[in-house]
Amino acid sequence: MENPPQPGTNRPAWDAEATHPEACAKLREALREIIDPEIGLNVIQLGLIRNVRIEPDQVMIRMILTTPFCPYGPALIEMTRQKAEQTLGLPTFIELGMEMWDFSMMEEGIDLGWGLY
Repeated sequence: MENPPQPGTNRPAWDAEATHPEACAKLREALREIIDPEIGLNVIQLGLIRNVRIEPDQVMIRMILTTPFCPYGPALIEMTRQKAEQTLGLPTFIELGMEMWDFSMMEEGIDLGWGLY
């Protein structure tokens, strides 16, 4: 189930933001380094990270892809997992969410100039 957006934004609230705000801020910045090579934006800008849970012994990330058959999907998922492990120092598992990505999930203020929305 998708988390509701944070007030005043279209970004979903991560479960871990309530319990580990500093770790979430650190993770968000680290994940900005993971770029979708087809679109040229990072996984945070695209809104692909739908939820993060930080448990004592692991991190759970729910992530979606821009398309069901994204050719870079496996690489993006693995890079996200590795970056989270490096950043937080905990084993990280990625759950692939099934909700469909759309432009409204992107960070505010990003204009791709595609004329599609």
